[in-house]
Amino acid sequence: MIYYEDLPLDKEILKALSELQINYVFQPIFYPDGKTIFAHEALMRPVDMNVTELIEEYIKRDELHVLEVATFWGATQEYFLRGYKEKFSVNSFPCECFTEDEAKTFVEYYGDEESILMIEMLEYPHFSLSKSLKKKEVAAIGKSIVALDDFGAGFNDMEKVKIMEPHIIKLDRALLSGIDTDESKQANCASIIEEMHSRNIKVVAEGVETEEEFNYLVSIGADYFQGYYLARPA
Repeated sequence: MIYYEDLPLDKEILKALSELQINYVFQPIFYPDGKTIFAHEALMRPVDMNVTELIEEYIKRDELHVLEVATFWGATQEYFLRGYKEKFSVNSFPCECFTEDEAKTFVEYYGDEESILMIEMLEYPHFSLSKSLKKKEVAAIGKSIVALDDFGAGFNDMEKVKIMEPHIIKLDRALLSGIDTDESKQANCASIIEEMHSRNIKVVAEGVETEEEFNYLVSIGADYFQGYYLARPA
């Protein structure tokens, strides 16, 4: 269980965080050898509801900012408790970002460790240009990686690539499911990978569930791989 009460945050946000009962699991992201870990993605696991229900509740309450803060602080806390050494990925709402004080406090608390962080921009619930650009700016200061999650789903498309100039995009599962036998998906994914590489952007094949999908995606040049075929969240 993640505990927030001792963190150096504003009393109001600490009170809001105290209502949350959250655990975190991590799913590794692998290099093409399928064995060497590039990063660990933190995945929120609320105790008394599923994560979709929690997000929907906080959208209704207009308190997504609370979940944004909870995710960064909670996932980072769990990452260090587990003793991981690789980079780690934290999911982030594209309509939320830390306040200046929160960003400063986070950097002061974790120091140079921010450089191991990958900020993974979700494809929902809505996109805020000003907050996303602010997040991009803060990430650059901390030498963090910016990634776009589920490229090809929601609003994470080429327009967002041009705006955010991410280091990484993650191909949505729908684009690559059954790719080893689907010629249209083969052509589409190969084209996306080629385009991203021309922009010096790495590509994660996300949701890889079979050996055949994995081998095909390796053959067309995907850079990193994540999915149940390689490892489940734990």
